[in-house]
Order: sequence, then structure tokens, then C-alpha cells
Amino acid sequence: MLPLPRVRTKHTELALEEIAAALPGTGEIMASVSSCYAMCWHAADGSNWDLAAYYLRRTRSLLRGLAVTRPKYADQVRAYDQGVLERLYQAILARDREAFERLYQEATDEANAYHVETDHPYIRWTRPADPPERGLDLSAG
Repeated sequence: MLPLPRVRTKHTELALEEIAAALPGTGEIMASVSSCYAMCWHAADGSNWDLAAYYLRRTRSLLRGLAVTRPKYADQVRAYDQGVLERLYQAILARDREAFERLYQEATDEANAYHVETDHPYIRWTRPADPPERGLDLSAG
């Protein structure tokens, strides 16, 4: 059996398993995804399209990272990102409220379908009634 690869840092050497154990779990990543996705909604609802775009980019970045650390979800994440999330992003860039609202709901429904497919039917996103506590001005200003 070959020795496991190790990564040398400035102060120590770590096994790949040690690095993997230090990464956030799927639950923590998805909690961040949920928060960013909710902030995207509320920013767009307040016509702060630039902030909505920022939070959708954060959502997508977190999901892409999840696809790397949890490769069993990679195909689903890629399809979701390149499909409905890209269309949602384009609606935000166009500042198209009607398309945004329709695509946000489509993305929410699609995410819920993925949760069912991955044996997590108890995880159901909804359109958030209130923004997460962030202390940010979500209006167009």
C-alpha cells in the first residue's frame, strides 16, 4: 500500500484526510448557501440589483465549492448552476423583476427536487419572508 500524500505547510505537514476533516461539512455549506440565496431575494426585492448579483454569485461559488469537496453532488450542482442559476443571474443583470421572480421560484423548486433526489426531502427552501440579520441596506439607496 502506498503512503498517503501529505501537504507541507510553513509550520507542519498534514495528511489529505486531516485537511478534508477541517473543511466545512455539507450542512454548514448549505446553511451559507441558504443565507446568501435569501439575501439575493431581499436585495432584488429592494431593487438593489448589484447586491442581489453579489449574493447570487456567492451562492454559486459556495455550490461550486461543494461540488469539489462532495463530488457525488458535482453533476447536479453543475446542471443547477449552468441552468436555472445562470438564467437567474442574467435576469438580475438585466434588472428584470418579472423574470427574476419567476426564475427565483424555478430555482427554489429545482433545489427542492434535488433534495428529494438526494434523500433529503425534509430540506425545503421557500421564498424568505424576512432577510437574514446582516445589517445591510437592501434597498436601491
